[in-house]
Amino acid sequence: MKQQIAILILIIGLVGFATQNAAQKGGKGASSADPETTPMGIQHVAPNAGSKYADYLYGVVKEVSKDEMVLTKTKAGVDQTFKFNKKTKFIQDGKDSSLNSLKSGEEVWVDIHEDKKTGDLIARKVVSGVFLMSE
Repeated sequence: MKQQIAILILIIGLVGFATQNAAQKGGKGASSADPETTPMGIQHVAPNAGSKYADYLYGVVKEVSKDEMVLTKTKAGVDQTFKFNKKTKFIQDGKDSSLNSLKSGEEVWVDIHEDKKTGDLIARKVVSGVFLMSE
């Protein structure tokens, strides 16, 4: 009986220690509930990706032509049109790409600026694919 009580106290102590240790680390671990890691502890996004693309606009490609693209699901809540120019860069899966690689339904992050004369939103860089995993 004394042995069973000692084992029970040991188990309770280990569980308490593990819980306290996890709380001190912010509860982050290699669990399937953690969006940053897989069950095997592999990170989905690079640690610096959030700050690198913080000023980019997220959206889903609705339409693409040689001169512009229309994104839906942007933070504006309405479809937005972005024009391309000769300086627009396209990055897919962390590598240089081209306009031809963009497909309807694809998630993209866009670095934009507003043309002061026309008010058009110009895409400086369009990033898509699994770029966050490789950076």
